[in-house]
Amino acid sequence: MGRGRVQLKRIENKINRQVTFSKRRSGLLKKAHEISVLCDAEVGLIVFSTKGKLFEYANDSCMERLLERYERYSFAERQLVPTDHTSPGSWTLEHAKLKARLEVLQRNQKHYVGEDLESLNMKELQNLEHQLDSALKHIRSRKNQLMHESISVLQKQDRALQEQNNQLSKKVKEREKEVAQQNQWDQQNHEINSSTFVLPQQLDSPHLGYTPNFLVFN
Repeated sequence: MGRGRVQLKRIENKINRQVTFSKRRSGLLKKAHEISVLCDAEVGLIVFSTKGKLFEYANDSCMERLLERYERYSFAERQLVPTDHTSPGSWTLEHAKLKARLEVLQRNQKHYVGEDLESLNMKELQNLEHQLDSALKHIRSRKNQLMHESISVLQKQDRALQEQNNQLSKKVKEREKEVAQQNQWDQQNHEINSSTFVLPQQLDSPHLGYTPNFLVFN
């Protein structure tokens, strides 16, 4: 005699409920992985425990890209089918979508800084590592670009300062030359003026008294 159909209802025992959740969650994630591999489908699975802990699965595409694709598809469907945005049900659905989106973004932000990694499996960790490596490459590329631009600006400033120094040095040399020529001219004029002067000469005579004589040189 076969087993009767098991009635689905909430498990009252807390421990049994947690064990069942863990087993069913693992089976659900396994089935999601199988359908993604066997049918080449993009699968995204999100599960929240009673304590609010998030469990998710995404195949080769990350969960964020799957959610973005879902948002675009849902938006296109809403454009084709007019809905009453003033109804409470519409606002409730939109609020739930935005809340789930915010939780995913907050979780990804924690993962990017190395927090709350216990819930990730090997494939999810590899995808996260790939994303961080790609982001690091972009950051280094941008940093190198800014460094090259900064070096180019400093080189231009150095050339401009060198040109100014050359001009100032040229002006200083010209001024020194002018001062040297002026000193040479002043010295020559001084020598010319000093070549004409009156020299007193004392002549001693035994018979005559002191008689000063002057010789003039021209």
